[in-house]
Amino acid sequence: MFTKKIMLFFIAVLSAVLLTACGGQSTAPKTSAAPSGGAATAASDKAPAPAATKAGGKTLIVYYSASGRTKTAAEAIAAATGGDLFELVPQQPYSAADLDYNDKDSRVSREHEDVSQRHVALVKDTPDNFASYETIFIGYPIWWGGAAWIVDDFVKHNDFTGKTVIPFATSHSSPMGSSGRDLAAMAGTGNWQEGACFDRNMTKDAAMAWARGLK
Repeated sequence: MFTKKIMLFFIAVLSAVLLTACGGQSTAPKTSAAPSGGAATAASDKAPAPAATKAGGKTLIVYYSASGRTKTAAEAIAAATGGDLFELVPQQPYSAADLDYNDKDSRVSREHEDVSQRHVALVKDTPDNFASYETIFIGYPIWWGGAAWIVDDFVKHNDFTGKTVIPFATSHSSPMGSSGRDLAAMAGTGNWQEGACFDRNMTKDAAMAWARGLK
């Protein structure tokens, strides 16, 4: 009986020791590596870096003016839209005699008759920061029912992708005809809109009103 009590005592002591040892072990929570794709998930939580953007709504008015009337229209459109002006200047300027279309030997008459002579190199055919403009007005006089070919190099040498392009013309009495569509085909890029032709009765106020009325 006494031996049995001693054995029970030792069993109790041993159990207490074992329980104490187990209770003293740390049970800190396990940590695990980030799940597959975890690094990418963490990166996506951050604000994305801003993408390169165009200057909001910037407008450019490009024009060639032979007698000054297209320049007047361009300046009126710039005043109405807050746009920047860019004049197309031929490397070999046209004199008054060059522009006399009643003279079959004048420069414009020869260029009209011989398409190969219509390439007119410009002092500068791409404006600074051209990529930042979203809306481009292109102005020109009407020559023989079409756009004065001085604007051709500008249209051919620039990318109008993502830009709204609005042609405008000046003439004595001729309509705009297909000049805007012809330039659009030449460009091959851009969202070209219907334009307007201002005749000899044009006023600066009328040009401003037209520009302001565009959507």
